[in-house]
Amino acid sequence: MLITIIGRGHSGTRSISHTLSASNVFMGEPLNGSGDLLPPEKMYEACRVMAHYVEYKGGLEWDFSKLHTMEIDPLFKRLIEEYLSSVLNSPAENKGWKIPETTLVYPWIVRMFPDIKYIHWVRDPRDCILGGHLTDDLNDFGIQYDKTDDIRRNRAISWKYQREIVKATPAPKNQIFIRFEDMVFKQDETLAKLSEYLGIPMAKIEMRPDSVGRYKTDTGVHMYDFFKEEMDICGYDYN
Repeated sequence: MLITIIGRGHSGTRSISHTLSASNVFMGEPLNGSGDLLPPEKMYEACRVMAHYVEYKGGLEWDFSKLHTMEIDPLFKRLIEEYLSSVLNSPAENKGWKIPETTLVYPWIVRMFPDIKYIHWVRDPRDCILGGHLTDDLNDFGIQYDKTDDIRRNRAISWKYQREIVKATPAPKNQIFIRFEDMVFKQDETLAKLSEYLGIPMAKIEMRPDSVGRYKTDTGVHMYDFFKEEMDICGYDYN
């Protein structure tokens, strides 16, 4: 079984990566403290290759349609296969990988690996954008957007973009959607869902309740109107 995690940076994906490792799923090597497969440079370059085929329409709109019909760029395939070499070549029965930038190339990952198990991981965007992440500026990965001098807004647009690219991608055969907050406050129930989905027992790791709702003591801007539709879909209350 091959597994990957789809979720923006600072969405709490390290918790599911650590959970999978503790559940005897080989997550590649080497890993950093966040459970990301290293080195990341070939994944980053793969993001830039795919971004050439995303058409920016202005505002908060992108056209991803080419990605679903065109031949996948051979350079992209080579970069991904090289990045994942420790996973793909492993004899482990259960294996996978996690790095937030996988979300930026989700359409072509689904086409390359249509039969694997996808874990979609989301977190309240108001918490997700409080800290800096490498994907804050989409331009760094070749993605066009209306960049501003406001880093919080850029982070918010990055969150929105990653939601849009996932929604625009035809659903793979196997997927499950998990909220970070449910892993924190309903861990037993969440692990039971994951165990049923993956068909393996899931280990329990320590989760920190204080990692939820941090935006409530934040003095900066952490809510944007374009969050609302996605927050409704994900079940987050913004009133």
